[in-house]
Amino acid sequence: MKIGVLALQGDFAEHIAMLKRLKVETAAVRLPEHLNGLDGLIIPGGESTTIGKLAVAYNLMEPLKQFGQRHAILGTCAGAIFISKDIGRDQPLLGLMDIKVQRNAFGRQIDSFETDLDIPELKQATGSDAPYHAVFIRAPIIESVGGDAKILASVPDGRIVAAQQGHLLATSFHPELTNDTRFHEYFLTLVD
Repeated sequence: MKIGVLALQGDFAEHIAMLKRLKVETAAVRLPEHLNGLDGLIIPGGESTTIGKLAVAYNLMEPLKQFGQRHAILGTCAGAIFISKDIGRDQPLLGLMDIKVQRNAFGRQIDSFETDLDIPELKQATGSDAPYHAVFIRAPIIESVGGDAKILASVPDGRIVAAQQGHLLATSFHPELTNDTRFHEYFLTLVD
């Protein structure tokens, strides 16, 4: 198994480090040809507008869309925005996942926070009943899910912070910024 991490902007190095901890072969993706031979892809947090503009500049939009039709993708924070179909504003999006996302929904950088989440799918995939400690930094929320997308996790006030649609995952939080490998392990179960 070989998992790519989109390395245009953001915290791609942390995802690469997490995959290496799990003994998974990984590669940084910066050009369309870097997608060749990959079994899955992670699109990291960062700044979604910048990621979109760079993906356009490097002719990655169409190759990424085609890749996501057949392969597992995990989008975290800005990555969740980038794979969504709707964010209520005009910027480059892959439009792969039937979710509507609101950028910076929890406020500014100073409003960043951490909380424990109950994610039943992680318990099933890893056998651990422990809550998942999630890190939110200028985080978006998933306003709604459509089609066959399903909610994986919400914060206590009911706002959606993780969703899945088939082999596509989106999180508002940063699983790469913890020592807990379970979310990445769950993602790997979706890789063909």
